[in-house]
Amino acid sequence: MELHSMTIREASRLLRSGQITSVALTQATFERIRAVDPGVRAYVTVCEEEALREAAAADKRLQDGGPVTPLTGIPYGVKDCLSTCGVRTTCSSRILEDYVPRYDATVISRLREAGAVLVGKQNMDEFGMGSSCDNSAFFPTRNPWDPDRVPGGSSGGSAAAVAADMGLFSLGEDTGGSIRMPASFCGVTGLKPTYGRVSRYGLIALASSFDSIGPLTHDVWDAGLVLNAIAGHDPQDSTSVDAPVPDYGH
Repeated sequence: MELHSMTIREASRLLRSGQITSVALTQATFERIRAVDPGVRAYVTVCEEEALREAAAADKRLQDGGPVTPLTGIPYGVKDCLSTCGVRTTCSSRILEDYVPRYDATVISRLREAGAVLVGKQNMDEFGMGSSCDNSAFFPTRNPWDPDRVPGGSSGGSAAAVAADMGLFSLGEDTGGSIRMPASFCGVTGLKPTYGRVSRYGLIALASSFDSIGPLTHDVWDAGLVLNAIAGHDPQDSTSVDAPVPDYGH
């Protein structure tokens, strides 16, 4: 099996056993992006230099016996409505074309703490207004299974990237189907968590009383692993639920 096409669970096992490195896995992901994304156009921004630094840090953590999680060393992408410190966050709009946040969304902070490796920001319908990913101000995203078809929206770039093996998982956002629809169009697993389970702090909102951040993955097991990392109460989000988080990864 090629590195870029593994599930989180498969890659995590090989990373922990030392059979592969995060740097090699991340490089394979960027090679896949260069080969496939010109036809799919799932990514608005890629951050190769930063990602390789994060991958090297993950490898050191793994080698030194530091605290690791199932996501340590795993490359992933993010819908471009989630704030990423030092990496532009456009909502696929010319209005925010040059906006570079000075802080991370809570979900990004939690993935950094888990040791995951951010490879880039993914295309969407502008400000989440759409269901096809044709409504980006930059370019439409195509369905990797058939470029004449749409990937669904508004998290179309996030679903297409997972389906095309351009990242082992993605984070999307769902207000009225924006994770679930592209997951079904692209043949991947998508989950809209219960409102309040995942912090919305750092999300550029479409409708604050409905928006939920959730994973797009190759299978249900992987979705549980990502949800484990991003779920939980956040005092920065008054609507996040202060309740124990079950172990979704088993």
